[in-house]
Amino acid sequence: MAFIVQKFGGTSVSSVERIRNVARRVAKWKAAGHDVVVVPSAMSGETNRLIALARELQAHPDPRELDVVASTGEQVTIGLLSMALMEIGVKARSYTGWQVQVLTDSAFTKSRIIEIQDSKIRADLKSGYVVVVAGFQGIDARGNVTTLGRGGSDTSAVALAAALKADECHIYTDVDGVYTTDPRVVPEARRLRTITFEEMLEMAGAGSKVLQIRSVEFAGKYRVPTRVLSSLTDPDIPVEEEGRSGTLITFEEDPHMAMEKAVISGVAFNRDEAKITVHDVPDRPGIAYAILGPIADANIDVDVIVQNVGHDGLTDMTFTVHRNDYPKAVKILNEQVKPHIKCRQVSGDERIAKVSIVGMGMRSHAGIAAQMFRTLAEEGINIQMISTSEIKITVVVDEKYMELAVRVLHRAFELEQA
Repeated sequence: MAFIVQKFGGTSVSSVERIRNVARRVAKWKAAGHDVVVVPSAMSGETNRLIALARELQAHPDPRELDVVASTGEQVTIGLLSMALMEIGVKARSYTGWQVQVLTDSAFTKSRIIEIQDSKIRADLKSGYVVVVAGFQGIDARGNVTTLGRGGSDTSAVALAAALKADECHIYTDVDGVYTTDPRVVPEARRLRTITFEEMLEMAGAGSKVLQIRSVEFAGKYRVPTRVLSSLTDPDIPVEEEGRSGTLITFEEDPHMAMEKAVISGVAFNRDEAKITVHDVPDRPGIAYAILGPIADANIDVDVIVQNVGHDGLTDMTFTVHRNDYPKAVKILNEQVKPHIKCRQVSGDERIAKVSIVGMGMRSHAGIAAQMFRTLAEEGINIQMISTSEIKITVVVDEKYMELAVRVLHRAFELEQA
């Protein structure tokens, strides 16, 4: 008998019929003798609807009250799913994030999990219940309802799996695993049987939408084997078959793979990016903090950063932020940073995209960057910025070239071949 945490995304619970299918799938794992905790998202489109309602009343909704509103979507699905389980004879009990409790910090709309109190869940599991816990939400030290940011149900599921020391965490989505890239952009994209946590973390950070990056961080930190599966398959598929399907994210190399792992595992991309340049800032110690400190204080994440070589005592600094944060970041720079550091101007571009290649094989193979840059150059794609890690190379390009860049890189590194 194993202990499994199963997370179902919004598409998986988008209708009463699909909620019934989720209940059948969960009941199958329970009948096989496993302890099961289920973490559902809100029904597809529900969170967007709730946020839109809030914005009809307040152009910039109060973050605390927005969390109160946005968290209700998951409360509906946990109740409905528990009812569906009971209807087919499975004992089930639902909990909101604050009933469990999932303790978080107080960064409303972007909270981070601090601790999970698991006593209620363990008691119910011991009594034979399937426990259904609302994803995406928690409670802070002052008793305020908090949410974890978009896609936060993945993080909730993996955090619960870590706290409860689950044998595996299943993330059910509308795709059947992790692909070498998005099949909607490259139809020849191939599903990966396994991928390491390091690669998945880089893929998620580079824009792969299969898993939220914080869920991968949790899984890697607490060594929770995580499997990405499709909820659109037959819910009555045998447990043994389903348990071997999808993509397993793990620290271990797949023993069935070739001795030499593929150099590149995938191509990720993100079009939700904007670029900001602060021109002619003093080239002196502390200037990077003077620019990026206020941005960090506003809870805005910065990704690719480039500081040019200084000239005449001045330099330029360019960095990327999420497109949604672009207006706020520019306003902070113009109102708080520019008067302080006496820079010439702040400029930006919301029509950019990131494209990344990711693979553990980069550690032992030379010439990967050169091959990437040559491939893009042959297609006339200009590289605006470059960022690297040990297993990832990211370039910033004009948004209109993003899909072309993904296709030619996928082909250049022969990712369609098993």
